[in-house]
Amino acid sequence: MTIISELSVAPEKPIAEPRKSRKNNPEKTRENILQEAIVEFVQQGLSGARVDAIAERIHTSKRMIYYYFGSKEQLYVEVLEKLYGDIRSTENRLHLTELAPVEAIRRLVEFTFDHHDRNVDFVRIVSIENIHNAEYVKRSDAIKAMNNTILDSLGEILRRGAAEGVFRSGLDPLDVHLLISSFCFYRVSNRHTLSEIFQIDLPEESIKQRHRGMICESVLRYLQA
Repeated sequence: MTIISELSVAPEKPIAEPRKSRKNNPEKTRENILQEAIVEFVQQGLSGARVDAIAERIHTSKRMIYYYFGSKEQLYVEVLEKLYGDIRSTENRLHLTELAPVEAIRRLVEFTFDHHDRNVDFVRIVSIENIHNAEYVKRSDAIKAMNNTILDSLGEILRRGAAEGVFRSGLDPLDVHLLISSFCFYRVSNRHTLSEIFQIDLPEESIKQRHRGMICESVLRYLQA
């Protein structure tokens, strides 16, 4: 009887590892949807925006968008929350309370100017929401809460400035916030009409830097008057 050695048996083929399934990343998916929704709402407004168009941009289904956000209106609310959240969270990283009062105000004005200049989508979405009489901002407690942080920071800076004698007393943080925002917002929201009417190029760098410095000095003069 012939004995077959174990060594002469052909080795078995290695067992293939099971294919790893692609892991879902809900946060990444939500972020992608929000980014494309910003583009759609800016271009088409709330009324004209289509969920189908957003789905096509990120190669997903309309059903998937509704799974994450429920409705076009809720998606729009979360776009508002994201855009307001971005500016407020970046403001928090400026560490304004660690700066001298005058320097803190200057830093805040420069940041607000640069943010609005570089984030035209934010300005346009806020303009769209004003057309809707802030109907969707009213639905978000998060937006109200996050925007109170800038008033808290401004109030602390103004109190320190008054105590040090560099700012006048009795300044209202909301008044100062409105002053800074109005200067920085208007030149972006109306840049096309202003540029055409007065035949200037508002985005031109030298004009932009002149306006940036002018706004800083105007706000500081108001605080020191």
